Amino acid sequence: MPLFGTDGVRGLANGPLTADLALSLAQATAVVLGQGRTAEARRAAGRRLTAVVARDPRVSGEFLSAAVEAGLASSGVDVLDAGVLPTPAAAFLVADMDADFGVMVSASHNPAPDNGIKIFARGGVKLPDIVEQRIEAAMSGPKLQPTGADVGRIRRFADAEDRYVVHLLGSLPHRLDGLHVVLDCAHGAASGVSPETFRDAGARVTVIGADPDGLNINDGVGSTHLDQLARAVLDAGADVGIAHDGDADRCLAVDAAGRIVDGDQIMAILAVAMKNRGALVDDTLVATVMSNLGLHRAMEQHGIRVETTAVGDRYVLERMNERGYSLGGEQSGHVIMSDYATTGDGLLTGLHLVAEMARTGRSLADLASIMTVYPQVLVNVRDVDRSRAATDGGVAEAVASVTAELGATGRVLLRPSGTEPLVRVMVEAASEEDAHRHAETLAAVVRERLAL
Repeated sequence: MPLFGTDGVRGLANGPLTADLALSLAQATAVVLGQGRTAEARRAAGRRLTAVVARDPRVSGEFLSAAVEAGLASSGVDVLDAGVLPTPAAAFLVADMDADFGVMVSASHNPAPDNGIKIFARGGVKLPDIVEQRIEAAMSGPKLQPTGADVGRIRRFADAEDRYVVHLLGSLPHRLDGLHVVLDCAHGAASGVSPETFRDAGARVTVIGADPDGLNINDGVGSTHLDQLARAVLDAGADVGIAHDGDADRCLAVDAAGRIVDGDQIMAILAVAMKNRGALVDDTLVATVMSNLGLHRAMEQHGIRVETTAVGDRYVLERMNERGYSLGGEQSGHVIMSDYATTGDGLLTGLHLVAEMARTGRSLADLASIMTVYPQVLVNVRDVDRSRAATDGGVAEAVASVTAELGATGRVLLRPSGTEPLVRVMVEAASEEDAHRHAETLAAVVRERLAL
Protein backbone atom coordinates (compact mmCIF):
# COMPACT_ATOMS: atom_id res chain seq x y z
CA MET A 1 0.00 0.00 0.00
CA PRO A 2 1.16 3.57 -0.63
CA LEU A 3 2.56 5.38 2.40
CA PHE A 4 0.61 8.58 1.72
CA GLY A 5 -3.16 8.60 2.09
CA THR A 6 -5.65 11.29 1.14
CA ASP A 7 -4.15 13.70 3.67
CA GLY A 8 -0.54 12.86 4.36
CA VAL A 9 0.81 9.87 6.28
CA ARG A 10 -1.39 8.66 9.11
CA GLY A 11 -1.50 5.71 11.49
CA LEU A 12 -1.17 4.45 15.05
CA ALA A 13 1.76 6.27 16.67
CA ASN A 14 4.50 3.78 17.57
CA GLY A 15 2.55 1.25 15.53
CA PRO A 16 3.07 1.82 11.80
CA LEU A 17 3.97 5.47 12.45
CA THR A 18 7.31 5.28 14.29
CA ALA A 19 10.00 7.81 15.08
CA ASP A 20 12.23 6.03 12.55
CA LEU A 21 9.58 6.47 9.86
CA ALA A 22 9.15 10.15 10.72
CA LEU A 23 12.92 10.67 10.58
CA SER A 24 13.23 8.90 7.22
CA LEU A 25 10.23 10.75 5.80
CA ALA A 26 11.71 14.09 6.81
CA GLN A 27 15.08 13.22 5.26
CA ALA A 28 13.39 12.18 2.02
CA THR A 29 11.33 15.38 2.04
CA ALA A 30 14.52 17.41 2.29
CA VAL A 31 15.93 15.55 -0.73
CA VAL A 32 12.86 15.99 -2.93
CA LEU A 33 11.70 19.46 -1.93
CA GLY A 34 15.30 20.67 -1.80
CA GLN A 35 15.42 20.47 -5.58
CA GLY A 36 14.31 23.14 -8.02
CA ARG A 37 15.43 26.61 -9.05
CA THR A 38 14.44 28.43 -5.86
CA ALA A 39 16.26 25.94 -3.64
CA GLU A 40 19.35 26.03 -5.86
CA ALA A 41 19.33 29.83 -5.85
CA ARG A 42 19.21 29.88 -2.05
CA ARG A 43 22.09 27.48 -1.77
CA ALA A 44 24.08 29.47 -4.33
CA ALA A 45 23.56 32.54 -2.12
CA GLY A 46 24.96 30.63 0.85
CA ARG A 47 21.57 30.14 2.52
CA ARG A 48 20.19 26.91 3.90
CA LEU A 49 16.64 25.81 3.18
CA THR A 50 14.04 26.54 5.87
CA ALA A 51 11.05 24.52 7.07
CA VAL A 52 8.24 25.33 9.50
CA VAL A 53 7.26 22.45 11.81
CA ALA A 54 4.14 22.45 14.01
CA ARG A 55 2.02 19.83 15.79
CA ASP A 56 -1.23 19.30 17.61
CA PRO A 57 -1.09 18.54 21.37
CA ARG A 58 -1.40 14.75 21.28
CA VAL A 59 1.36 13.15 23.33
CA SER A 60 2.98 11.27 20.45
CA GLY A 61 3.45 14.55 18.62
CA GLU A 62 6.30 15.33 20.96
CA PHE A 63 8.56 12.50 19.80
CA LEU A 64 7.31 12.51 16.21
CA SER A 65 7.93 16.23 15.72
CA ALA A 66 11.36 15.79 17.34
CA ALA A 67 12.13 13.03 14.82
CA VAL A 68 10.92 15.18 11.92
CA GLU A 69 13.07 18.10 13.05
CA ALA A 70 16.09 15.82 13.50
CA GLY A 71 15.63 14.45 10.00
CA LEU A 72 15.39 17.92 8.50
CA ALA A 73 18.30 19.42 10.44
CA SER A 74 20.52 16.42 9.66
CA SER A 75 19.75 17.09 6.00
CA GLY A 76 20.91 20.69 6.19
CA VAL A 77 17.50 22.32 6.63
CA ASP A 78 16.94 25.08 9.20
CA VAL A 79 13.83 24.37 11.27
CA LEU A 80 11.41 26.91 12.71
CA ASP A 81 9.69 25.01 15.54
CA ALA A 82 6.23 26.59 15.84
CA GLY A 83 5.08 24.28 18.64
CA VAL A 84 1.36 23.53 19.05
CA LEU A 85 -0.63 25.30 16.34
CA PRO A 86 -3.52 24.49 13.97
CA THR A 87 -2.74 22.92 10.61
CA PRO A 88 -3.90 26.03 8.70
CA ALA A 89 -1.56 28.14 10.84
CA ALA A 90 1.37 25.98 9.76
CA ALA A 91 0.36 26.37 6.12
CA PHE A 92 0.03 30.14 6.53
CA LEU A 93 3.42 30.45 8.22
CA VAL A 94 5.18 28.58 5.42
CA ALA A 95 3.98 31.29 3.03
CA ASP A 96 4.39 34.17 5.48
CA MET A 97 7.99 33.25 6.28
CA ASP A 98 8.84 32.41 2.66
CA ALA A 99 9.91 28.99 3.92
CA ASP A 100 10.76 26.24 1.47
CA PHE A 101 8.25 23.82 2.95
CA GLY A 102 6.44 22.90 6.17
CA VAL A 103 5.47 19.84 8.19
CA MET A 104 2.41 19.43 10.41
CA VAL A 105 2.29 16.52 12.86
CA SER A 106 -1.38 15.76 13.46
CA ALA A 107 -4.06 13.14 12.92
CA SER A 108 -6.81 15.77 12.68
CA HIS A 109 -10.11 14.39 14.04
CA ASN A 110 -8.72 10.91 14.80
CA PRO A 111 -8.43 9.70 18.42
CA ALA A 112 -5.33 10.40 20.49
CA PRO A 113 -3.41 7.14 19.84
CA ASP A 114 -3.22 8.00 16.13
CA ASN A 115 -0.99 10.59 14.56
CA GLY A 116 -0.01 11.81 11.13
CA ILE A 117 2.46 13.85 9.11
CA LYS A 118 1.30 16.40 6.55
CA ILE A 119 3.75 18.17 4.27
CA PHE A 120 3.26 21.58 2.67
CA ALA A 121 5.25 22.86 -0.29
CA ARG A 122 6.41 26.45 -0.80
CA GLY A 123 3.51 28.84 -0.34
CA GLY A 124 1.82 26.53 2.16
CA VAL A 125 0.10 24.35 -0.45
CA LYS A 126 -0.54 20.63 -0.20
CA LEU A 127 1.66 18.33 -2.24
CA PRO A 128 0.38 16.80 -5.49
CA ASP A 129 0.30 13.01 -5.68
CA ILE A 130 3.37 12.83 -7.91
CA VAL A 131 5.54 14.67 -5.37
CA GLU A 132 4.31 12.44 -2.53
CA GLN A 133 5.28 9.44 -4.66
CA ARG A 134 8.75 10.90 -5.21
CA ILE A 135 9.20 11.45 -1.47
CA GLU A 136 8.14 7.88 -0.72
CA ALA A 137 10.62 6.58 -3.32
CA ALA A 138 13.39 8.78 -1.88
CA MET A 139 13.02 7.14 1.54
CA SER A 140 14.96 4.14 0.24
CA GLY A 141 17.59 6.25 -1.53
CA PRO A 142 20.65 8.23 -0.43
CA LYS A 143 20.19 10.93 2.19
CA LEU A 144 21.69 14.38 2.45
CA GLN A 145 24.44 14.24 5.08
CA PRO A 146 26.09 17.64 5.48
CA THR A 147 28.68 18.14 8.19
CA GLY A 148 30.08 20.97 10.26
CA ALA A 149 28.54 24.36 9.62
CA ASP A 150 26.30 22.96 6.88
CA VAL A 151 23.94 21.04 9.17
CA GLY A 152 20.60 22.67 9.87
CA ARG A 153 19.71 24.57 13.01
CA ILE A 154 16.51 24.21 15.06
CA ARG A 155 15.09 27.30 16.73
CA ARG A 156 11.84 28.15 18.45
CA PHE A 157 9.47 30.17 16.28
CA ALA A 158 8.57 32.58 19.09
CA ASP A 159 6.01 34.77 17.32
CA ALA A 160 4.32 32.07 15.23
CA GLU A 161 0.95 32.34 17.01
CA ASP A 162 0.99 36.15 16.95
CA ARG A 163 1.60 36.22 13.20
CA TYR A 164 -1.33 33.87 12.63
CA VAL A 165 -3.69 35.87 14.87
CA VAL A 166 -2.80 39.13 13.10
CA HIS A 167 -3.46 37.44 9.77
CA LEU A 168 -6.88 36.18 10.86
CA LEU A 169 -7.97 39.51 12.32
CA GLY A 170 -6.81 41.32 9.18
CA SER A 171 -9.10 39.15 7.05
CA LEU A 172 -12.30 40.13 8.84
CA PRO A 173 -14.86 42.27 7.00
CA HIS A 174 -16.59 43.17 10.30
CA ARG A 175 -15.84 42.96 14.03
CA LEU A 176 -17.73 40.61 16.34
CA ASP A 177 -18.68 43.12 19.05
CA GLY A 178 -21.91 42.33 20.90
CA LEU A 179 -21.97 38.61 20.13
CA HIS A 180 -21.52 35.80 22.66
CA VAL A 181 -19.67 32.83 21.15
CA VAL A 182 -19.07 29.40 22.69
CA LEU A 183 -15.93 27.76 21.29
CA ASP A 184 -15.28 24.01 21.41
CA CYS A 185 -11.58 23.51 20.70
CA ALA A 186 -11.63 19.67 20.83
CA HIS A 187 -8.78 19.72 23.38
CA GLY A 188 -6.72 20.28 20.27
CA ALA A 189 -4.39 22.65 18.48
CA ALA A 190 -6.79 25.61 18.62
CA SER A 191 -7.16 25.55 22.40
CA GLY A 192 -4.98 28.61 22.90
CA VAL A 193 -5.21 30.56 19.67
CA SER A 194 -8.95 30.35 18.89
CA PRO A 195 -10.28 31.93 22.13
CA GLU A 196 -7.61 34.63 21.89
CA THR A 197 -8.54 35.51 18.31
CA PHE A 198 -12.30 35.62 18.86
CA ARG A 199 -11.82 37.85 21.91
CA ASP A 200 -9.48 40.14 19.98
CA ALA A 201 -12.16 40.36 17.28
CA GLY A 202 -14.62 41.71 19.86
CA ALA A 203 -16.69 38.67 20.81
CA ARG A 204 -17.62 37.62 24.32
CA VAL A 205 -16.22 34.09 24.53
CA THR A 206 -17.07 30.99 26.55
CA VAL A 207 -14.69 28.08 26.01
CA ILE A 208 -15.11 24.31 26.31
CA GLY A 209 -12.77 21.53 25.21
CA ALA A 210 -9.65 23.66 25.67
CA ASP A 211 -7.69 21.70 28.27
CA PRO A 212 -5.45 19.40 26.23
CA ASP A 213 -3.43 16.85 28.18
CA GLY A 214 -2.02 14.97 25.21
CA LEU A 215 -4.53 12.15 25.54
CA ASN A 216 -7.97 13.79 25.39
CA ILE A 217 -7.90 15.33 21.90
CA ASN A 218 -11.27 14.82 20.11
CA ASP A 219 -12.49 12.74 23.06
CA GLY A 220 -16.24 13.45 23.13
CA VAL A 221 -15.70 17.05 22.04
CA GLY A 222 -15.09 19.04 18.88
CA SER A 223 -16.67 19.04 15.46
CA THR A 224 -17.33 15.28 15.48
CA HIS A 225 -19.16 15.45 18.85
CA LEU A 226 -21.46 18.49 18.89
CA ASP A 227 -23.74 17.54 21.81
CA GLN A 228 -21.59 19.23 24.45
CA LEU A 229 -21.34 22.41 22.38
CA ALA A 230 -25.11 22.53 21.90
CA ARG A 231 -25.66 22.17 25.65
CA ALA A 232 -23.05 24.82 26.42
CA VAL A 233 -24.67 27.31 24.03
CA LEU A 234 -28.07 26.76 25.65
CA ASP A 235 -26.67 26.93 29.20
CA ALA A 236 -24.79 30.16 28.46
CA GLY A 237 -27.60 31.75 26.46
CA ALA A 238 -25.00 32.38 23.75
CA ASP A 239 -25.65 33.54 20.20
CA VAL A 240 -23.63 30.85 18.46
CA GLY A 241 -21.32 27.90 19.04
CA ILE A 242 -18.25 27.15 16.93
CA ALA A 243 -16.60 23.71 16.94
CA HIS A 244 -13.14 22.83 15.67
CA ASP A 245 -11.54 19.43 15.25
CA GLY A 246 -8.17 18.41 16.67
CA ASP A 247 -6.04 20.33 14.18
CA ALA A 248 -8.64 23.08 13.61
CA ASP A 249 -8.95 22.80 9.85
CA ARG A 250 -12.71 22.27 10.26
CA CYS A 251 -15.54 24.42 11.54
CA LEU A 252 -19.10 23.39 12.33
CA ALA A 253 -21.59 25.51 14.25
CA VAL A 254 -24.71 25.41 16.37
CA ASP A 255 -27.28 28.20 16.55
CA ALA A 256 -28.71 29.80 19.68
CA ALA A 257 -31.27 26.98 19.97
CA GLY A 258 -28.56 24.31 19.82
CA ARG A 259 -29.33 23.23 16.25
CA ILE A 260 -26.41 22.07 14.10
CA VAL A 261 -25.32 24.22 11.18
CA ASP A 262 -23.14 22.08 8.94
CA GLY A 263 -20.49 22.87 6.36
CA ASP A 264 -22.98 23.15 3.50
CA GLN A 265 -25.03 25.73 5.37
CA ILE A 266 -21.90 27.64 6.37
CA MET A 267 -20.74 27.71 2.75
CA ALA A 268 -24.16 28.93 1.63
CA ILE A 269 -24.05 31.83 4.10
CA LEU A 270 -20.48 32.78 3.18
CA ALA A 271 -21.08 32.43 -0.57
CA VAL A 272 -23.99 34.85 -0.57
CA ALA A 273 -22.13 37.31 1.66
CA MET A 274 -19.07 37.16 -0.57
CA LYS A 275 -21.12 37.56 -3.73
CA ASN A 276 -22.83 40.62 -2.28
CA ARG A 277 -19.50 42.31 -1.66
CA GLY A 278 -17.99 41.21 -4.98
CA ALA A 279 -15.55 38.73 -3.46
CA LEU A 280 -16.94 35.47 -4.90
CA VAL A 281 -14.87 34.80 -8.01
CA ASP A 282 -17.07 34.06 -11.05
CA ASP A 283 -20.00 33.77 -8.63
CA THR A 284 -18.95 30.15 -8.16
CA LEU A 285 -18.79 27.84 -5.15
CA VAL A 286 -16.86 24.55 -5.24
CA ALA A 287 -18.36 21.62 -3.29
CA THR A 288 -18.14 17.83 -3.37
CA VAL A 289 -20.68 15.38 -4.73
CA MET A 290 -21.77 14.72 -1.14
CA SER A 291 -22.99 18.27 -0.55
CA ASN A 292 -26.70 18.49 0.11
CA LEU A 293 -29.13 19.11 -2.72
CA GLY A 294 -30.44 22.02 -0.68
CA LEU A 295 -27.11 23.79 -1.18
CA HIS A 296 -27.46 23.54 -4.94
CA ARG A 297 -31.05 24.82 -4.84
CA ALA A 298 -30.14 27.74 -2.56
CA MET A 299 -27.18 28.79 -4.67
CA GLU A 300 -29.26 28.62 -7.83
CA GLN A 301 -31.78 31.01 -6.27
CA HIS A 302 -28.98 33.50 -5.53
CA GLY A 303 -27.34 33.32 -8.93
CA ILE A 304 -24.36 31.29 -7.69
CA ARG A 305 -23.01 28.35 -9.67
CA VAL A 306 -21.88 25.21 -7.85
CA GLU A 307 -19.04 23.14 -9.29
CA THR A 308 -18.74 19.65 -7.81
CA THR A 309 -15.69 17.47 -7.23
CA ALA A 310 -14.93 14.06 -5.80
CA VAL A 311 -15.10 13.72 -2.01
CA GLY A 312 -12.05 15.15 -0.25
CA ASP A 313 -10.87 18.67 0.42
CA ARG A 314 -7.77 18.08 -1.74
CA TYR A 315 -10.03 17.76 -4.80
CA VAL A 316 -11.89 20.91 -3.85
CA LEU A 317 -8.55 22.69 -3.53
CA GLU A 318 -7.37 21.40 -6.89
CA ARG A 319 -10.46 22.77 -8.64
CA MET A 320 -10.19 26.09 -6.84
CA ASN A 321 -6.52 26.44 -7.73
CA GLU A 322 -7.09 25.45 -11.36
CA ARG A 323 -9.72 28.13 -11.92
CA GLY A 324 -8.93 30.75 -9.31
CA TYR A 325 -12.14 30.32 -7.29
CA SER A 326 -12.37 31.94 -3.86
CA LEU A 327 -14.68 29.62 -1.87
CA GLY A 328 -15.14 25.89 -1.59
CA GLY A 329 -15.44 23.09 0.90
CA GLU A 330 -17.19 20.06 2.30
CA GLN A 331 -20.25 19.28 4.36
CA SER A 332 -17.90 18.09 7.13
CA GLY A 333 -16.74 21.66 7.76
CA HIS A 334 -13.57 21.88 5.69
CA VAL A 335 -14.12 25.32 4.19
CA ILE A 336 -11.45 26.95 2.04
CA MET A 337 -11.37 30.72 1.59
CA SER A 338 -8.54 31.06 -0.90
CA ASP A 339 -8.16 34.82 -0.51
CA TYR A 340 -6.75 34.13 2.95
CA ALA A 341 -5.77 30.46 3.17
CA THR A 342 -4.31 27.60 1.15
CA THR A 343 -6.24 24.94 3.06
CA GLY A 344 -9.33 24.53 5.21
CA ASP A 345 -9.15 26.83 8.23
CA GLY A 346 -11.66 26.35 11.04
CA LEU A 347 -10.76 29.59 12.80
CA LEU A 348 -10.98 31.66 9.63
CA THR A 349 -14.32 30.08 8.74
CA GLY A 350 -15.79 30.56 12.20
CA LEU A 351 -14.66 34.18 12.38
CA HIS A 352 -16.17 35.04 9.01
CA LEU A 353 -19.42 33.25 9.86
CA VAL A 354 -19.83 35.18 13.11
CA ALA A 355 -18.76 38.39 11.35
CA GLU A 356 -21.70 37.97 8.97
CA MET A 357 -24.01 37.67 11.98
CA ALA A 358 -22.54 40.88 13.39
CA ARG A 359 -22.70 42.72 10.06
CA THR A 360 -26.32 41.84 9.34
CA GLY A 361 -27.65 41.78 12.90
CA ARG A 362 -29.30 38.45 12.03
CA SER A 363 -29.20 35.25 14.08
CA LEU A 364 -27.38 32.21 12.79
CA ALA A 365 -30.69 30.36 12.46
CA ASP A 366 -32.02 33.17 10.28
CA LEU A 367 -28.89 33.20 8.10
CA ALA A 368 -28.93 29.41 7.79
CA SER A 369 -32.56 29.47 6.63
CA ILE A 370 -31.19 30.51 3.25
CA MET A 371 -30.86 26.77 2.64
CA THR A 372 -33.37 23.96 3.09
CA VAL A 373 -31.51 20.84 4.18
CA TYR A 374 -32.89 17.81 2.36
CA PRO A 375 -32.95 14.60 4.43
CA GLN A 376 -29.88 12.58 3.46
CA VAL A 377 -29.45 8.87 4.15
CA LEU A 378 -26.18 6.99 3.60
CA VAL A 379 -26.02 3.18 3.59
CA ASN A 380 -22.70 1.34 3.37
CA VAL A 381 -23.20 -1.96 1.51
CA ARG A 382 -20.33 -4.21 2.54
CA ASP A 383 -18.75 -7.34 1.04
CA VAL A 384 -19.62 -6.47 -2.55
CA ASP A 385 -17.57 -6.08 -5.74
CA ARG A 386 -17.13 -2.31 -5.84
CA SER A 387 -15.40 -2.50 -9.24
CA ARG A 388 -18.72 -3.35 -10.93
CA ALA A 389 -20.81 -0.61 -9.30
CA ALA A 390 -20.61 1.70 -12.31
CA THR A 391 -21.15 -0.95 -14.99
CA ASP A 392 -23.76 -3.38 -13.67
CA GLY A 393 -26.98 -3.03 -15.67
CA GLY A 394 -29.30 -4.02 -12.83
CA VAL A 395 -27.80 -1.42 -10.51
CA ALA A 396 -27.99 1.25 -13.21
CA GLU A 397 -31.65 0.41 -13.85
CA ALA A 398 -32.52 0.66 -10.15
CA VAL A 399 -30.73 3.99 -9.82
CA ALA A 400 -32.52 5.36 -12.88
CA SER A 401 -35.89 4.25 -11.50
CA VAL A 402 -35.36 5.92 -8.10
CA THR A 403 -33.94 9.05 -9.74
CA ALA A 404 -37.01 9.34 -11.96
CA GLU A 405 -39.35 8.91 -9.00
CA LEU A 406 -37.54 11.58 -6.97
CA GLY A 407 -37.44 14.06 -9.83
CA ALA A 408 -36.38 17.52 -8.70
CA THR A 409 -37.07 16.69 -5.04
CA GLY A 410 -34.05 14.46 -4.48
CA ARG A 411 -31.04 12.66 -5.90
CA VAL A 412 -29.07 9.42 -5.77
CA LEU A 413 -25.33 8.89 -5.47
CA LEU A 414 -23.50 5.55 -5.54
CA ARG A 415 -19.82 5.72 -4.53
CA PRO A 416 -17.53 2.69 -4.51
CA SER A 417 -15.05 2.83 -1.63
CA GLY A 418 -11.47 3.48 -2.65
CA THR A 419 -10.05 1.06 -0.09
CA GLU A 420 -12.73 -1.42 1.06
CA PRO A 421 -15.09 -3.92 -0.60
CA LEU A 422 -18.13 -1.73 -0.13
CA VAL A 423 -20.39 0.65 -2.02
CA ARG A 424 -21.88 3.75 -0.43
CA VAL A 425 -25.50 4.44 -1.36
CA MET A 426 -26.64 8.00 -0.66
CA VAL A 427 -30.20 9.20 -1.23
CA GLU A 428 -31.66 12.66 -0.63
CA ALA A 429 -35.42 13.18 -0.67
CA ALA A 430 -38.06 15.61 0.46
CA SER A 431 -38.81 13.47 3.54
CA GLU A 432 -36.73 11.28 5.84
CA GLU A 433 -39.11 8.39 5.19
CA ASP A 434 -38.64 8.57 1.42
CA ALA A 435 -34.87 8.88 1.74
CA HIS A 436 -34.67 5.77 3.95
CA ARG A 437 -37.03 3.79 1.73
CA HIS A 438 -35.18 4.50 -1.48
CA ALA A 439 -31.75 4.01 0.11
CA GLU A 440 -32.69 0.59 1.46
CA THR A 441 -34.20 -0.41 -1.89
CA LEU A 442 -31.03 0.50 -3.74
CA ALA A 443 -28.82 -1.08 -1.08
CA ALA A 444 -30.72 -4.36 -1.53
CA VAL A 445 -30.15 -4.25 -5.30
CA VAL A 446 -26.43 -3.53 -4.84
CA ARG A 447 -26.14 -6.33 -2.29
CA GLU A 448 -27.83 -8.82 -4.63
CA ARG A 449 -26.17 -7.78 -7.89
CA LEU A 450 -22.62 -7.18 -6.66
CA ALA A 451 -22.27 -9.90 -4.03
CA LEU A 452 -18.77 -11.39 -3.80
